[in-house]
Amino acid sequence: MPQPNMQQMLKQVQRMQADMARAQEEIAAAEVQASSGGGMVTATVSGALQLKSIRIEPAAIDPDDPDLLSDLVLAAVNEALRSAQQLAADRMQRVTGGLDMGALGGLGLPGF
Repeated sequence: MPQPNMQQMLKQVQRMQADMARAQEEIAAAEVQASSGGGMVTATVSGALQLKSIRIEPAAIDPDDPDLLSDLVLAAVNEALRSAQQLAADRMQRVTGGLDMGALGGLGLPGF
């Protein structure tokens, strides 16, 4: 059985590291939005999972039912966070080609 070309493997790993670093920068700069209550509350989250903004329509503010507004905000924020996590997973999947980086100890790559 022939020996693997270590130099070629090292170049592939270095290329993957650069691709992953670029993807992580793109993910951090990306923003996703999610809404609840038919658009009454909209949350914007960065790819770095930071809440960037919450927009609340005036009609969603009912002083007699503050719990409804609270529920709408939670739903919008949680959906935006889930969407940001899915965006990150999808982009990293493209970079790694489905390679399970956790199974390989992360190969010392950032983010794994």
